[in-house]
Amino acid sequence: MADGTHLRLGVNIDHVATVRNARGSAYPDPIRAAKLAEEAGADGITAHLREDRRHISDADIDGLMAALRVPLNLEMAATDEMQAIALRHRPHAVCLVPEKREERTTEGGLDVAQDENRLAHFIAPLRDAGCRVSIFIAADLAQVEAAARIGAAVVELHTGAYCDLHAEGRFDERDVELARLRAMAAHADKLGLEVHAGHGLTYDTVGPVAAFPQVRELNIGHFLIGEAIFLGLGPAIAEMRRCMDEART
Repeated sequence: MADGTHLRLGVNIDHVATVRNARGSAYPDPIRAAKLAEEAGADGITAHLREDRRHISDADIDGLMAALRVPLNLEMAATDEMQAIALRHRPHAVCLVPEKREERTTEGGLDVAQDENRLAHFIAPLRDAGCRVSIFIAADLAQVEAAARIGAAVVELHTGAYCDLHAEGRFDERDVELARLRAMAAHADKLGLEVHAGHGLTYDTVGPVAAFPQVRELNIGHFLIGEAIFLGLGPAIAEMRRCMDEART
């Protein structure tokens, strides 16, 4: 169970690949970004290999597995193709996320409760291969309990709604969503799930989530890559680390 130990930071490098792919060039290199993040104190690297390969490529996953000293968290849809890729590479962690071709970014959590039987069978070989299986879900009681039933090791709570409400100045609704996240983090922890959180977190919004004692890891990407344009990747990560540590203490 959660014990107030070090809050890990996973840095998502997807959008370095987005910039690269905008010109069809070999740069900027997401593997170089991952190594810089590692040097800056990231506890892990997250990369989402989407079915349409809009940013991270198969070659990027090959390179990350070869280059990293910190764990790789491979985000992916629950498809046969992605399962085969994960079983070939056997990354430290596999995080299952919903995916729609037309979306700009992941719009919500996986509906585990409606697909429980299939997902239980889907994750079994990943777990047997030594991957820690994480499920990206909304802060919803039915989804948390379904994730526990199918045998996931981790739930990652989707913080996007909380962050969007903050950005829109809808602070009363933001606080309701934050309370929901807090309650579901506590409930997941009681069920024996490790609790992570992520999506849309910024310097302004990370503190309240980082303060949840049950949360063991935050995964943050788009904001950090954006800040890196102005600050550099190392300083951007260092400032996020400072905000997290300040909230935790």
